[in-house]
Amino acid sequence: MSSLSSAEEFKAAQKAGWNSVAPGWRKWWATFEDGAQRLSDKLVELAEIKPYYRVLDIATGIGEPALTTAKKMRPNGQVIGTDISSEMVTIAKERARGVGLDTIAIFEDIDAESYPYPSSSFNAVTSRWGLMFWPNLTPTLQKIRASLVPDGILSAAVWSVPDKAPVLMLAFRTAAQKNGLPPPSAGSPGPFKLADIVTLENSFIESGFRNIKIETVNLRFRFNSANDFVNFHRAINAPIHGMLKNQSIEKQEEVWKGIADAAKTYRDNTGIISLDNEVICVSGQR
Repeated sequence: MSSLSSAEEFKAAQKAGWNSVAPGWRKWWATFEDGAQRLSDKLVELAEIKPYYRVLDIATGIGEPALTTAKKMRPNGQVIGTDISSEMVTIAKERARGVGLDTIAIFEDIDAESYPYPSSSFNAVTSRWGLMFWPNLTPTLQKIRASLVPDGILSAAVWSVPDKAPVLMLAFRTAAQKNGLPPPSAGSPGPFKLADIVTLENSFIESGFRNIKIETVNLRFRFNSANDFVNFHRAINAPIHGMLKNQSIEKQEEVWKGIADAAKTYRDNTGIISLDNEVICVSGQR
């Protein structure tokens, strides 16, 4: 199999996976964004976004940080949010209409690596948890750099190493152990591909960015109970459903119970599950 076909198959699987869990994100986005809003604010700050800007948000998912950007620019400016999943884009559009930002924030289902935008199209580009899913990272970053105006900034965020991302890893690791599989590691395709800061920085250097800045941000995600944590992952975690699809119902329930038990170790004295996570932010200037 060629690397091209491998990349296309990976992206097709990503698209199908995100589309399949979009209904779950519609239900759970408020809980997730309660923890993730700090990151959206940070990316807007790093991109130095101003009210009159034209901004692109790549891999916007349910609309972040595109909607945070739109609030910053209101009533002027424009942000275009793109995502490979048409179902996630639909939710982003609903959210924009719900807060009266649909004239400033528009959303389109576009594969980031196709990148149809000409030179000097945007004052800033953002991407929250998108870069690590791109099979062809450096060529895509080069296209993004070219689409920025002179001195324009790309700000992006990726997950840190698995042990510092329990909101994802707690469920992944438990499901993998119950199925006799190795857990995801830093550098493997998927959410932890760019967890190594040197690799991340080099990708920006190779793509021609300057004034590269890297810092970490802590995000705390809270769930009302271990069952809420499990129900969140049941709703939004396509990879775990992939692991379990050929297992018996009894085995599947054993895995979900194991995830609940693991989550209980993070309970405070009120029963709230509280998970601290490290995210890496990177910015670079054209």
